[in-house]
Amino acid sequence: MRKKVFQHAGALIIAAIILTFFTMSWAMYNNTAEQLRVSVRNECEYYRYFLDKMGDDSLDKPAGKITASRVTLIDTDGTVLFDSVEDENMMGNHSGRPEVIEAEKTGESNISRYSETLRSKTYYTALRLDNGKIIRVSLTTDSVFGVMLRNIWLVAVLIAAVLVVELMMVSHMTKALVKPINEIDLNHPLDNKAYEELSPLLGRIHQQQKQIQQQMEELRHNQEEYLAITEYMKDGLIVTNQSVVLSINRSAQNLFDVTAEECINHNIVTVSRNEQLKEALDHALEGSSEERMLELNGRVYQLLANPVRVDRVVSGAVILVLDVTEKQKAEVMRREFSANVSHELKTPLMSISGYAEIIENNMVKPEDIPKFAGRIHSEASRLSSLVEDIIKLSRLDENDQSIPMEEVDLMQICRDVEGHLSIRAKEQQVKMTLRGESCRIKGARQVLYEMIYNLCDNAIKYNRRDGEVEVTVSRGRNGQAVVSVADTGIGIAKEDQERIFERFYRVDKSHSRETGGTGLGLSIVKHGAILHDAKIKIESTLGTGTKIILEF
Repeated sequence: MRKKVFQHAGALIIAAIILTFFTMSWAMYNNTAEQLRVSVRNECEYYRYFLDKMGDDSLDKPAGKITASRVTLIDTDGTVLFDSVEDENMMGNHSGRPEVIEAEKTGESNISRYSETLRSKTYYTALRLDNGKIIRVSLTTDSVFGVMLRNIWLVAVLIAAVLVVELMMVSHMTKALVKPINEIDLNHPLDNKAYEELSPLLGRIHQQQKQIQQQMEELRHNQEEYLAITEYMKDGLIVTNQSVVLSINRSAQNLFDVTAEECINHNIVTVSRNEQLKEALDHALEGSSEERMLELNGRVYQLLANPVRVDRVVSGAVILVLDVTEKQKAEVMRREFSANVSHELKTPLMSISGYAEIIENNMVKPEDIPKFAGRIHSEASRLSSLVEDIIKLSRLDENDQSIPMEEVDLMQICRDVEGHLSIRAKEQQVKMTLRGESCRIKGARQVLYEMIYNLCDNAIKYNRRDGEVEVTVSRGRNGQAVVSVADTGIGIAKEDQERIFERFYRVDKSHSRETGGTGLGLSIVKHGAILHDAKIKIESTLGTGTKIILEF
């Protein structure tokens, strides 16, 4: 601003000085010229009067030097009789001079001549004497251009002085002008008392600030939404451009054991040097989607890398890391379950088919038919129980919403289970007792019945002769309902305790075949506990007995 003000003001001042100089010089020169013409004519009149009275001989050199003007006396034939500056004998005939010709005709002549060489101007006045001779007086002075050139240094000095003063004044003025502008409170532009001319600008700043605040609020809101979506998602998310990591969420940081500061604006190798991750990213940055499996810390992850295109140009990539460990385990369990179901269904069906075929072909004695029919009935019952358990387990697996939830009394359910299993307990010579208090919870009555029934059924099956099964219903320290089933049976080895809830898993397969069962009882207990957000605890010693606790 200071520079521009100085340039514009300086140019204006210089132009004004130069224009004033030329105007004044021209005016003064014209005034001086007029005075010179009058002076020369008057002086020529004096000389004419003097010569007419005193005669030509009275004019000599000393008299001609009294004045600064040049005095010349010219005869009627043009011969120079006297010249106050030069030797008249060396001067040529002046009869052809314009002023002489005009004076001879009219008696008076006033003319001027300009000399390009000398840059001067000469004023002439010629008068005719009474004797016919011509007296001429001339005065030479600088031309207007000569005067200007002679005084141009004054203009230069004046311009320099004015520019110095102008520079100081502009500096002071711009500081004074800019100070209120620099002190403007941009956060509250309409509250400023600056120049009136700035009001439209301050108004626009106010409007722009409102727009910027709205945009910032939208950006903040979008960022919060992005963080809410990405930071707390359980899957890892990494966003990169062509060279560095732009974003990495908390799950990915925990997975690769890094911090955001170590990764953002750094190469992907700062996240992990895993070749699978690097190759997937390279393919995504080349424009193709990539899917790979990644094993880290004993878990299995699915790696999805997709390119990000802006105007059809790949500008980065998005990497999603999904934990599929449980999914793979579930897939393995599904395959095992399918194989086990096929095996478990095949065994009784083959028995039924075999016995039926023998009877059909009359290969059985009449007295043995009831025995074979009993075996067919037993295998059919076993098959029916297996199908029922598979259906129950499937409903629990699918989290069937049709299962009714109501307020139930766990003590009453335990009494019902005790009533149904009392005959079997007597057959196995096992004493079954129920202790505790009434505990009411919200749950699925049928599922809870199946859970407690299966626990008690197993406690009877895998017990010893004259053994005991004790069922207890109580309240825990935190007020939760607790059901425990303790037996004095064969017990469960430490290494098998984690697997007994797997489908068709049997600790003692030979003993299980003798006691029957589908191998799905404890799986139903596990999925029923999941349905009710319950915890299962096992306390067992091999050869001594087992205690299974349900905490609701």
